[in-house]
Amino acid sequence: MIEKAPTLSADIIMLDLEDSVPAAEKETARFLVKDSIEKVGGGGSDAYVRINGRASGLMEEDLVEVVQDGLKGIVLPKTEGKEEVLALERKLDELEKEKQLKPGSIAVQLLVETARGVVLAYEAATASKRVSSVLFGAVDYTRDMRVELTKEGTEVFLARAQVALVARAAGIIAIDSPWTAYGDVEGFIKDTKFGRQLGYEGRMLIHPTQIEPCHQIFTPSREAVEYARRVVQAFDEAVKRGVASVGLDGKMIDLAVYRAQRDLLSAADTIAEREMLRGKGQA
Repeated sequence: MIEKAPTLSADIIMLDLEDSVPAAEKETARFLVKDSIEKVGGGGSDAYVRINGRASGLMEEDLVEVVQDGLKGIVLPKTEGKEEVLALERKLDELEKEKQLKPGSIAVQLLVETARGVVLAYEAATASKRVSSVLFGAVDYTRDMRVELTKEGTEVFLARAQVALVARAAGIIAIDSPWTAYGDVEGFIKDTKFGRQLGYEGRMLIHPTQIEPCHQIFTPSREAVEYARRVVQAFDEAVKRGVASVGLDGKMIDLAVYRAQRDLLSAADTIAEREMLRGKGQA
């Protein structure tokens, strides 16, 4: 999997030290991950590492080994409040200084996957400027709630929506839970579109076949980009005439619509820039 990672077009490749690693293999996995960070980021993806959480007693040992040049972010599992986020921030501050890395260069993603984590998600998301996104983990959440995770997802709807709401309130990105039935492409597409409507701007993926449909869903279409440009141009011209709204294609364009379309253009520009950089990285 590590050998194949640089050939994939995912925005982030997450190396795991937590749930996928048996207790007896933690130390071995640590060194394997340490030696693989540069490799997995070689194809244009950002290299992240999911460490073991603070309660495991392994967090600091994980960080000492994996913090290095080329590491773009740390994923903090089972986040439950601000204290563990602050503890992670302190250790990252210390290690960046010790290893002569740019201060604040390593981002933090918070993986929210318990009932307590959902309740305390906002305080965790706003605890550190390093926090760039909040991820929802449905599998562990349903285990914590003592219910079964179904394809319909009715049992996770409230928490899933709450995590997206928290991310927006905190001004960061919401990343949706993995779709575990990777052979069900139709179900993946339908559920990912639903998550996008909840406010998610990306998704954790567990199989390479999910990358392309995910990119298609979260990338504005050419038609949407063209319409957004027309809206922005029409509104800008209206403002120059001294009015704060304008009609376009039979619809009223006001400030709220203008801002939404301007955000869409900004997202499209960011995606295009990243694809260009990825192409250079693979050339």
